[in-house]
Amino acid sequence: MKFTELAPGLFLWTDVCNVYVLRDGDAAILIDLGDGSVLDALGQIGVKQVEWVLFTHHHREQCQGAPRLAGAATSLAAPEAERAFFEQPHAYRKYRPSLGDPHTVLGTSYLRPPLEPIRIERGFKNMDTFLWRRHELWCLATPGNSVGSMSYLLKDDDCWIAFTGDLMHAGATLHTWFDSEWDYGFAKGIYALYNSASLVECVDARLLCPSHGPIIEEPDGQLREYMAKLKNLTPLFLRGWDVYTFAGGDQDNVSKPTSVPHLWHVSPHLYKFKGPDLWANFALLVADSGRALAFDCGIIDHTLLDDTLSMMQSRLQLKQIDAVIISHMHGDHCVDAPYLREKWGAKIWTHERVAPKLENPERFDYVAAVQAYGSNLDRLKCDGIFKDGESVEWEDYKLTFDWMPGQTEFHCCTHGVIDGKLMAFTGDNIFGNPADPKQNGHECVTARNSAILEEGYMYAAQYLQRLNPDMLIGAHGWVMPEPKEFIERYRQTAIKVRDAYQGLSSTDDYRLMFDPYWVRAEPYRLKAKPGDTVEVQVFIRNFRQRDQKHRVIVQTPPGITATPAILEGSLPAETTQSFPLKLSISSEAKPQVQLVAFDATLDGKRYGPWFDTIIDCG
Repeated sequence: MKFTELAPGLFLWTDVCNVYVLRDGDAAILIDLGDGSVLDALGQIGVKQVEWVLFTHHHREQCQGAPRLAGAATSLAAPEAERAFFEQPHAYRKYRPSLGDPHTVLGTSYLRPPLEPIRIERGFKNMDTFLWRRHELWCLATPGNSVGSMSYLLKDDDCWIAFTGDLMHAGATLHTWFDSEWDYGFAKGIYALYNSASLVECVDARLLCPSHGPIIEEPDGQLREYMAKLKNLTPLFLRGWDVYTFAGGDQDNVSKPTSVPHLWHVSPHLYKFKGPDLWANFALLVADSGRALAFDCGIIDHTLLDDTLSMMQSRLQLKQIDAVIISHMHGDHCVDAPYLREKWGAKIWTHERVAPKLENPERFDYVAAVQAYGSNLDRLKCDGIFKDGESVEWEDYKLTFDWMPGQTEFHCCTHGVIDGKLMAFTGDNIFGNPADPKQNGHECVTARNSAILEEGYMYAAQYLQRLNPDMLIGAHGWVMPEPKEFIERYRQTAIKVRDAYQGLSSTDDYRLMFDPYWVRAEPYRLKAKPGDTVEVQVFIRNFRQRDQKHRVIVQTPPGITATPAILEGSLPAETTQSFPLKLSISSEAKPQVQLVAFDATLDGKRYGPWFDTIIDCG
């Protein structure tokens, strides 16, 4: 590795990220630090002392070399909005997450903090000025890839040089998508990226110096192209139904009232709740015998549930609830199922791909997990686990369980003929009014749902076209009749979403920047104490249609040792393999949640410590 001189006194060093060296005499400041290898090479450009390191944002790639500065006379600065991420990194990983945890998507963190605290001497606020010797840098808040990310603007003669972190990668692309996913499908991160890019475009910088990838000369054209791509993605990313506006009127125009208050029937044997702004997950199939099956059971007021079921006993001859069928892994679809098990003896049934995420949610790092709903429900034991394509004969009905990913990978469709119609219970995969040609049924894209398009919405659309149901029974009270054209709009939209991400991707396959799980550890959450050795399986995925070499360095904090310390090998095309990893805990480990990170290199390209696992040593 060697330095590249970008302008008089300004140099570029690249390791796990771009590190910029601004030299004045034999002193320098660094913009970002990477793995710290730049410190060994500064003599090549006549630098004897680093006086400041200015971090653009908190991601581990930018700051993982910070421990090498211990004892040095170097001050560290970062955006004030991200100071806590540097100084209190362990606060942003929870052994038992909850929906309201800060900087999470329904309990799953979108931060990538360092393994150990980094003390920040100065926190820059938006529109601060940093004076260093004869140089003046303007501090400009440019959130998007990180919530508090900051750009530093340096005046170079009559031109500007902009150090912009991961705001934009060369080619008008994104370095990563999953870092910009700050909410559950409402595009807050996209809007931040767009607005920040617009602000930087107005600077008319001569050079745009990103944290990753090539330097961008005369960047305004690329910034405008980038903003156009973000605008193109936004309507595709947002839900394809009228959320928070007309959705109540579109939710169900099929069902009719019964003799039980607020209970409506979709067909003579299929019932659901219906009321103003009521989005409970509950449908009930009642056989002529009076026995019933429930489809999902969550976010229901127990008084309403008890009163309704009691009146169904007296007015509609309900005798027994045999089972609750859970459509997918999210807690809001199952947190009330134990209540039905306790009150009615109902069994809990689901698909084989869903069950592990219900029974052992702590092993995974996906959104809206069972334990995140604050109901003291840590896990949900399943009584019946059905293989893909397996059917169950119940009363006069035959119901089939199929894997149908979409909103999440861990989702199924249960279908069968009910009252003369083929009905498909589709959970959260598709919502909307089929009669409205402007609606496409598309539900939000959330990467931390494990929601790769080809294995999610695109698959779901093709599956539903093959199934060709007469009616879709969605979760949250949705009933969607005559869905054939609706499903085709859904399919076309899924393809457009995939293409929009590919157009924004800085990698040859968008899944590398989209998917936060192509390196992952299972279990994700572990408990251990000094003297313990715990084992995880590290899964590495090759998306490409060719063999792929990998090298993953396991980064551990003090007191934790990894064996092996490096995972190295080759994966065949389009495969995932797992590798055993032992983590040994010594008395030096702090009694708190600890992070272990995986610094990945694929085919010689270093991606850095994008992924982690956590150990509760408390």
